Amino acid sequence: MTIRLSSRSFFLFLSLSLSLMAIGGCFSASALAQSDDLSARARDFVDALGKEAVATMADKTLSKADRFERFQAMFHKGFDVPSIAHFVLARSWNTATPAQRQDYLQQFEELVVRSYAARFDSYAGEQFQIASSRPDGDHDVFVITEVSPANGPAITVEWRVREHEGRLGIIDVVVDGVSMSVSQRQEFESVIQAKGGDIDAFLEALRQKNASMR
Repeated sequence: MTIRLSSRSFFLFLSLSLSLMAIGGCFSASALAQSDDLSARARDFVDALGKEAVATMADKTLSKADRFERFQAMFHKGFDVPSIAHFVLARSWNTATPAQRQDYLQQFEELVVRSYAARFDSYAGEQFQIASSRPDGDHDVFVITEVSPANGPAITVEWRVREHEGRLGIIDVVVDGVSMSVSQRQEFESVIQAKGGDIDAFLEALRQKNASMR
């Protein structure tokens, strides 16, 4: 069994340091003020997280255990983990028992954290520039950036930030039009189908994958 994650999208997020862009468009005065307020808070949230990530990646003295611990903290701070995990498991979430859901949430988080903590050594000081930004409904903001690697063309990256119960969290990263969440959802659906729809067999595959990365 192969369980993959979109490494490029998650890695690019971790090295992000953003600046605020004004959001224009045809909104009423009250809607525009609300949108600006959410955009500003989302900017401050992502900017602080990005600076922390850059500082962590630049510290080559960290052990693997320290990297895992710091990445796990940033993952919780920056991403709406339950929403992403629920979306990625798709229809199987509805058929899973409470115990299976809890097990899945733990295994999903560990899979993501271990997969990308190992990529900290690859940070090479990529440059980021905001191209545009836009609100999406009352609770989401898309921040569109261009990431310029040391070698190669710029990559378009979109961060979707959602406000839920007063908390901001990233719910998706889109790289060159490819959604990290959608890609992982398709991958998990494929694995579950290969297991005959057996959630326990799928969870065991996740546990084995995590164990191999430890």
